[in-house]
Parts: sequence; C-alpha cells; structure tokens
Amino acid sequence: MGEWIRGFRDLKVYKRSFELAMVLFELSKEFPAAETYSLTDQMRRSSRAVCANLAEAWAKRRYPAHFVSKLTDCQAEAMETQNWLILASRCGYVPREQVEGLIQDYDGVIASFATMINQAEEWKEN
Repeated sequence: MGEWIRGFRDLKVYKRSFELAMVLFELSKEFPAAETYSLTDQMRRSSRAVCANLAEAWAKRRYPAHFVSKLTDCQAEAMETQNWLILASRCGYVPREQVEGLIQDYDGVIASFATMINQAEEWKEN
C-alpha cells in the first residue's frame, strides 16, 4: 500500500482528485457570468474540498476515527461535485457525454476513499 508514499501528494487518489478539480476549473470558466456566485463557485469549492479534506485526512491517519471522518468528508464533497456537474449539464453549460465521463471519474475517486476507509487501521503505519 504505501512504502513509497511520503505524503498525501503521493496518493493516486489525491493526484486524480486534483486533476479533476483543475478540469472543472477550466470548464467553469465558460459558465455564464450569472452563475459566478452560484454554480461556478459551488462546483469549484466542492471539487477543491475533495483534495483539501484528503490532505487533512492524511494528517489524521494515526487516529482511525478522525481519518475515516475526513475521508467521508472527501466522499461527500465528491458526490456534491457530481450534483453540480449534473446541474451544469442540465443547464446546457457542459455536454452530457462529458459530464457522464467526469461522474464516472468521481465514482472511481469515491470508491478509492471507500477502500481507504475499510483499511483505516493499515494507514496508521504509513
């Protein structure tokens, strides 16, 4: 699992979450100005929160209950991001096919967090 993991930035799920947050940042640049303080901000915030909560989880990994709590926050933020993507698609800002791919990507991220949650005790030693 982790002999080569020195920090949260080495985690594949962090790298993927960060990459997705950047993709959504670029996509949201094209949203109408009327969405600036609603959909645009919410999507950017939740996608970035996935990464931020993972960094916090890493810092708390020696305490499994805290680690799991932060990882469930990661899952919740990823699911919230999926919601914003669906709304962006329904509003016509992002093509449905692209949103479906991004939702699948987030499903993979969410599954990675589930695996980490199920192995919380093992992460203490990392």
